[in-house]
Amino acid sequence: MSASAFLDASRQPRPNELPAVLGRSHVHWERLLAHLAEQYAPLTATWKCYVRRCGWSLQVKRGKRTVLYMVPQQKHFRVTFVLGDKAVAVARESGLPARIITDIDAARKYVEGRGVGLEVRFEKDLDVVTRLAAIKMAN
Repeated sequence: MSASAFLDASRQPRPNELPAVLGRSHVHWERLLAHLAEQYAPLTATWKCYVRRCGWSLQVKRGKRTVLYMVPQQKHFRVTFVLGDKAVAVARESGLPARIITDIDAARKYVEGRGVGLEVRFEKDLDVVTRLAAIKMAN
């Protein structure tokens, strides 16, 4: 996982710090959270610091199921999904960009699934993220 902009494990990020770190991408962060809440409510979003050197990420869950992780970085953020076998199969047939399918296929397979990360810098990046979220939640 790429390191978060928030590395101090003793203190989780504050909402007022996100706009300065994310810059123009902050609007995409907010839009993604709003979209997920609209489509998959009820959701919980919890800041987690699993590994000190990686820093803080926002885990978005529906019940016990993790939808995705959001990692704030300088002027953008990274979204990570863990996709099970069914979701991987559907993603391959979904018409997602070839580079995304290549990343999914190249991802190491664990018991939980394949970890796939995407950078969000522009509004167009949200389309792929929301499509992958829909695939994950349906499978």
